[in-house]
Amino acid sequence: MKQFIISLFSVLILVSCSTAKQTTKGTNKQNSIANGYWQQHVDYAMEIDMDVNNYQYKGKQKLVYTNNSPDVINNVYYHLFFNAFQPGSEMDVRSRTIQDPDPRVGDRISLLQPNEIGYIKVNALTQNGTSVSHKTVGTVLEVQLNKPIQPGEKVTFNMDFDAQVPVQIRRTGRNNKEGVALSMAQWYPKLAEYDDEGWHADPYLGREFHGVWGDFDVKLTIDKDYVVGGTGYLQGEPTEISGKKTHYFKAPKVHDFTWAADPDFIHDTFQMPNGPTLHFYYKSDLEQEYLDNWKKLPSETALLMDFFNENIGEYPYEQYSVIQGGDGGMEYAMCTLITGKRKYGSLLGVTAHELAHTWFQFLLASNESKHEWMDEGFTSYISTLAMNALREDKKPNPLAGSYRGYLGLANSGVEQPLTTHSDRYKYNQVYSAAAYSKGAVFLAQLGYVIGEENLAKTIKKYFNDFSFKHPKPFDIIRTAERITDFELDWYFIDFAQTTNTIDYGIKTVDGNSITLERIGLMPMPIDLTVTYTDGSKEDFYIPLQMMRGEKPTSATVINDWAWAMPTYSFDAKKEVKSVEIDSSQMMADVNRENNVFSLN
Repeated sequence: MKQFIISLFSVLILVSCSTAKQTTKGTNKQNSIANGYWQQHVDYAMEIDMDVNNYQYKGKQKLVYTNNSPDVINNVYYHLFFNAFQPGSEMDVRSRTIQDPDPRVGDRISLLQPNEIGYIKVNALTQNGTSVSHKTVGTVLEVQLNKPIQPGEKVTFNMDFDAQVPVQIRRTGRNNKEGVALSMAQWYPKLAEYDDEGWHADPYLGREFHGVWGDFDVKLTIDKDYVVGGTGYLQGEPTEISGKKTHYFKAPKVHDFTWAADPDFIHDTFQMPNGPTLHFYYKSDLEQEYLDNWKKLPSETALLMDFFNENIGEYPYEQYSVIQGGDGGMEYAMCTLITGKRKYGSLLGVTAHELAHTWFQFLLASNESKHEWMDEGFTSYISTLAMNALREDKKPNPLAGSYRGYLGLANSGVEQPLTTHSDRYKYNQVYSAAAYSKGAVFLAQLGYVIGEENLAKTIKKYFNDFSFKHPKPFDIIRTAERITDFELDWYFIDFAQTTNTIDYGIKTVDGNSITLERIGLMPMPIDLTVTYTDGSKEDFYIPLQMMRGEKPTSATVINDWAWAMPTYSFDAKKEVKSVEIDSSQMMADVNRENNVFSLN
């Protein structure tokens, strides 16, 4: 028999971010590079004139781009997301060729007529007043600069563009299924992010987004009867001329700008004590049941924001808006678009999830195209805890659903590692289970590994150190290591970079002698509950040797278990009646059947 020795090398090219505070106007080049961290900065000034009769608009955009990198930049790229909503686009073809398409998309893009498609057409573009060569390639504008942008240099781009709002299919568009006129997400030419990994000018296939921090100055002119809400702060009362109103918004230190508008919006507000103003926009023609739900929502949204402020970090903006629109629920800068015809529990649950995204994605701003589990998973974790805190009958393990989702994925035979780009999962259902369920379990199980109090400290420090800084996956683990002084790279590597599974079992019990076995490849410390024949119980904790430490525990701590050893034996104090590995079920063991032993 031939013997094959396979060497697996995982190279993590990950840059730890400095904890230096970021100013609204961007990072000083010399200071940021000296500290080993930098990020680009962009300021947008836009004037938009919307025609609500044909859903077309004209735009003028002034963009000031600061190259805080140590690199010379020869090209820049813009996202033109609306171009995805055209027959034959990558989003269209992907939806019609994947085995389990999103039912909201299906073949709908392929059926759009010319007056129903979305587009952004760039008519003119200048760099510091001089025209530059540009080419539209699907949902990306490729720009060949006349003059490279030097490190530390500011460059001004001026653009004229025309656009058409597509029939609402995915997230954005006109006339959604609940009749909201305009759900305007990812609607403007948006500069792509450039960081230490280079450009992130991914085509838009329907997943998530990544953007550059900056300040937005937006003047939106629209029919005077339309109520407008979204990102930013309204600057005075809208001005009216010729049947239209101009709404002037400013949004400091954001990486996106979203708005929605409808002539039948009700606009309610709720002022949080010592906090932001909450805004709620919803259709006046909703059935009474749904109107009642929207009236009930503000006070509990405030409780949710209090929970996130306390358990993650303080919300830094002056307003947050919950807006009926879109095709489900999606997070944006200072706001969310959610469908509004829901039972109250669903309306509150979606609001909790999308509001939580303000912390786990928007303020931390990880690259959710590449690391979707840091976005959806961490949000699912904290929003589930928040919803449980609001319940009168609190669940002992509110994250049990996330564990079921992950275990189903791990045992499915089609799992892909969390390093998979969000666009390149074979199945949509695998993406969802990985991003939402496994991502949530990543955090919840980290609490099992390091202790719940240490996890709570880790989350707060992670937010404090990395908000406004685009953290990468290993940053959460390094934060946990700084809190605990444990070695935790094994946890990140196995759970996030591979599809290795956890499977520990009870091999034998003989009198007071217990032998456990490791069946799966992923290492873990072990919590063990032993019940003696006299009815008494004792909890044991078996540290993982490579972790170089033990979590805080009241259990009896016994000898370390080295990962390469397939079995582990020890003698309990008395004759044993039953043994259970991880009675909390917070360790994501893929086979619980071998976790319990009991004498007949």
